[in-house]
Amino acid sequence: MRRADRVLSRTQFIAAGAAAAAGIAAGPLEGTSAQTDRDIEALQLILLLEYTENAFYAEAIERGGLSGEMKDYAQAVLAQEREHLAFLKQALGARAEDRPSFEFGSATRDPSEFAATAAELEDLAVGAYNGQATNVSKATLEAAATVVSVEARHAAWIRSIVGEPPAPDATDKPLSAAEVREGLERIGMR
Repeated sequence: MRRADRVLSRTQFIAAGAAAAAGIAAGPLEGTSAQTDRDIEALQLILLLEYTENAFYAEAIERGGLSGEMKDYAQAVLAQEREHLAFLKQALGARAEDRPSFEFGSATRDPSEFAATAAELEDLAVGAYNGQATNVSKATLEAAATVVSVEARHAAWIRSIVGEPPAPDATDKPLSAAEVREGLERIGMR
């Protein structure tokens, strides 16, 4: 398949991402806070995920091993992940856990490893959000739903950059909290 024939061009994706980010800044996330103990528990898990995504993309950009469309991807996604992180910190308030430490190794330096890890991380995000959907109040679910769709676009975009199918499966598997933590540790959360 030629690059021009892919589902979304980089420009189309960035425009869609900007619209989604605008929805995050002014949409249902505004004023959302954890309503129940289950909200808090679920959002703490998602917070770990968002800390990991932020650290991963920031380190990849800082190390300077990315160029072209892959660098554009990392910069655009980092900006959106920062918005996601801000939402979670606001929703959790003083209950937000501290940022863990990370060791990503060569995944933030080598473009091939970066792409594979970014796809794994974004798939993990979709599975984490979907897995926690039944554990949160309606208000928190509505807010999270606006984020999970953007995470899915991130996964599709990185795959399209390296010539892989943007959506390799017809459905996404919801992940348990244990599966999410295991995935985060495998990627580099300490």
